[in-house]
Amino acid sequence: MRTLLIIIAGLALLGIVLVAGAKMGGTGTMVTAARLFIPFWLAVAVINMWIGVARAGYSVAEEFPIFLLIFAVPTVAALLVWWKFS
Repeated sequence: MRTLLIIIAGLALLGIVLVAGAKMGGTGTMVTAARLFIPFWLAVAVINMWIGVARAGYSVAEEFPIFLLIFAVPTVAALLVWWKFS
């Protein structure tokens, strides 16, 4: 359940960033916003993985597939926006 909430939060954050980019300067700024979102979201996913390993007691092997899922879903959405509008 927590994984799903984090993915939804990532998609919502991407939506907010894209809307802000569109308001600031159109599709070119949306592409820049999508490009900047990806490394930011990587950092969020790594922090989430670290919390799972350090505090929740999961091993890296157990937490890595969850990390990939949390990182991949919003990143694929950002890449689709980047591809469509560039």
